This record gives sequence, C-alpha cells and structure tokens, in this order.
Amino acid sequence: MSRASLEKNPAEVASMFDGIAQRYDLTNDLISLGQDRRWRRATVAAVDATPGERVLDLAAGTGTSSEPFADAGAVVVPSDFSFGMLQVGKSRRGDLPFVAGDATRLPFADAAFDAVTISFGLRNVVDTPAALAEMLRVVRPGGRVVICEFSQPTWAPLRTVYMEYLMRALPPVAAAVTRDKGSYEYLAESIRAWPDQEALGRLMIGAGWERVGYRNLSGGIVALHRAVRP
Repeated sequence: MSRASLEKNPAEVASMFDGIAQRYDLTNDLISLGQDRRWRRATVAAVDATPGERVLDLAAGTGTSSEPFADAGAVVVPSDFSFGMLQVGKSRRGDLPFVAGDATRLPFADAAFDAVTISFGLRNVVDTPAALAEMLRVVRPGGRVVICEFSQPTWAPLRTVYMEYLMRALPPVAAAVTRDKGSYEYLAESIRAWPDQEALGRLMIGAGWERVGYRNLSGGIVALHRAVRP
C-alpha cells in the first residue's frame, strides 16, 4: 500500500487510513503499550461534557474516542475524512451519527457545538491554522477545544529513546499487525515533525483561541491542549 508524505495531501492521507482501518484500534493499543487508553480518558475528562451538550469529535476514526461522550449522555458527532474508518465505526456503533468531513472545511454551522476535540489527528491535517480556525468557528462563544496529540518529551534521555523507538521499532511492530509498514513510517515521521507544546499553543492563539494551556502526559510523549472561544 502506498504511504502518505509529509506534504499531507488529504486524498493520500485519507486513503492511507482507509487501508489500516480494520486493525487501527488494535495496533494503537499495541504500539502505545496500552497508554492510548489512559490518554483518551484524560481527553474525555478535560472536555468534561455534561449530558445534553453537543460535542464534535474530529479525526474520530472508528469512533473509539466518541463512545465515552455518548455513554455519558452528551450528543457527540464523530467526524473523519477517511471513509474506511467511518465504515468500520458505523458497523461497531450504528447509533453514532458519523459524518465525513475535512477539518479545514467543516460541514457544520457556526457555533453549532459546545465543545470540539481531536485526538491524534491534528498533525495529519494539511493546514493546521485553518483547522484550528474552523474549530473556533463551529464552537459557540464560551465553548472549548481539547487537543490530544503526540508532542516532545521534556526529559532529554526519554526524548532520545522515544525518537529511536518511533523510527526503528514502531513501523515493524505495526506491520506485523496491519501488514502495512509504510503507513506507520509516515505516522512516525509526522510525530517527529510536529510542533512542540509551546509552538502548538502559539498556533492556537493565532487562530483566535483564548486561555490556551496544556499539560503533559507520559512525560510529554503526549500533550493535552485546552482553550476557550472568546
């Protein structure tokens, strides 16, 4: 299967995720050593959605990240640009209203949601500032955003070991499960090229978000950014 490049052509990236959709959740669990579950729980807690609130879950993939919001009584809309991911998700959770959408041109009205969240998907978007601006547009004034994304470990020795793992171990391990090493080579490279915690915060401020803050998870391997629409 052809892999996407760091130019992040939307059609190429969507096609890549279509190809790994069936075993995507299992692979994530294996390559993160189960930490992805902890990271997702932290994201749900940060969004803190109450029953009846409308939550947009971008890059929702198969809907694994959306399920806790629905189970808590929120009205969650899982959205992704990979039809393969959406099909797998719909087969698992037919009750969720999966919507195909490009994060840089969201098919939703202004101020339609109380909160928007995206987990491990923002770095795959072709235009990060445009996506951050679209998230701002579809959230009501006073609404919030929570971004869970891979970042830069704050301890230098951990950072060195982590980067070596990304480039050397992650693609072969993923290939053993998905039989698609190329896609995970792209994912590893996209993590290495992604802005650090402070840089992403500045991009959020530039898009119009206020009260931007973050906290590190797993020593900075993942960062959880939060902000509010003025």
